[in-house]
Amino acid sequence: MSWYRNTVWFVKGLREYTRGGYESASRHFNPADVEVDVAGRSFLVTGANSGIGKATAKEIARRGGTVHLVCRSKERAEVAKEEIVTEMGNQNIILHIVDISNPKEIWKFAEKFRNEHKLNVLINNAGCMVNNRELTEDGLEKNFATNTLGTYIMTTALLPLLEKAADARVITVSSGGMLVQKLNVSDLQSGSGPFDGTMVYAQNKRQQVVLTEQWAKAHRNIHFSVMHPGWADTPAVRSSMPDFYKRMKNSLRTEAQGADTVLWLAVSAEATKLPSGSFFQDRQPVPTHLPLAYTHSPPEDEEKLMQMLEEFSQKFKSVSRG
Repeated sequence: MSWYRNTVWFVKGLREYTRGGYESASRHFNPADVEVDVAGRSFLVTGANSGIGKATAKEIARRGGTVHLVCRSKERAEVAKEEIVTEMGNQNIILHIVDISNPKEIWKFAEKFRNEHKLNVLINNAGCMVNNRELTEDGLEKNFATNTLGTYIMTTALLPLLEKAADARVITVSSGGMLVQKLNVSDLQSGSGPFDGTMVYAQNKRQQVVLTEQWAKAHRNIHFSVMHPGWADTPAVRSSMPDFYKRMKNSLRTEAQGADTVLWLAVSAEATKLPSGSFFQDRQPVPTHLPLAYTHSPPEDEEKLMQMLEEFSQKFKSVSRG
């Protein structure tokens, strides 16, 4: 069935995920939804020095929010911070250097952050698509370490802070590519069979959807959402998917268009009127499975994913405390 899923997803993408799809959907947007003042509210954006993360951070800063930029590269992060401060006239931009593929770093950062800051909205945007199987210094497959485990640890480590906040939200930037994948808990680190970076990434993005659904059930005081930004022209797409970029570059969304739904989920009152745990595209909740795609997973697999990630998480938490 993989050929069917891939074909249906690509046809759907040509219609909905391109710039034309955004322009069509945006005719139904209410501009007032995002014309809000968020001064006094605190937002944390991972992977904030480029692409959708930076575009989101800019728009939050424009609206007066305090923005914590969590980035891996100090040099690129400082350039992004200066750009945001200069363009938006907002001095409340705070930089944190964290490698989201390093679980020990995330734990150290989160525990320090909890003691020093408040947090209203967490935006899990950092991600990677490594096309050859590569291990981190901890022996973790890099896509899994960044996209799945990194997202899990950052979120769970900051939940105590979010539980205390007013109108707390967690937004995770996923991908429509997850529609071609069924949750697979038997090989989380893609160690068996041929390695296909695009499919590994899609599996990670399916895992993020499951995480969001499970968190929404467990934490009723926080609004959780996961979203697809569409096919956007970002540095990550250019470097990780050069053939796709070459073929589609004239039809890709801008970074701001890709970030639009992230911003809407982060600041609008309308977003939290919709069910927590939903998957969004262009400001609307959309199905997490294609018709006839057989990508539904049994509840025990979803529970197993949470259990396995918690075990990984606790292992690295104890190491981070040394």
